[in-house]
Amino acid sequence: QVQLVESGGGLVQAGGSLSVSCAASRSTFSSYAMGWFRQAPGKARELVARISWSGGSTYYADSVKGRFTISRDNAKNTVYLHMNSLKPGDTAVYYCAASTYGSASKAELYDFWGQGTQVTVSS
Repeated sequence: QVQLVESGGGLVQAGGSLSVSCAASRSTFSSYAMGWFRQAPGKARELVARISWSGGSTYYADSVKGRFTISRDNAKNTVYLHMNSLKPGDTAVYYCAASTYGSASKAELYDFWGQGTQVTVSS
């Protein structure tokens, strides 16, 4: 079992920046690929970014490519999502998740989930 705890969400104006973090409870954190998902009201949960267990491979949804950066520090059991040039459309609850699959895009392939952190971008 891996417990994930997100932090760092909040309210930011459009064009601003915000970073969210996700701390894992287990030292086996480095065995998992990590993903950041988001879910806006009335919308399906979508994968925003994904990073391999080593950090050597990343994936970004087209909607955030060039604006968001995912990174991880396996020594600290933590994954980060740095968000720049935020838009009102980025407003959502952001979730981190852990997967034993190296390149999972579907939520059902992620085994462990955090509780989510709200990111609100005002216009």
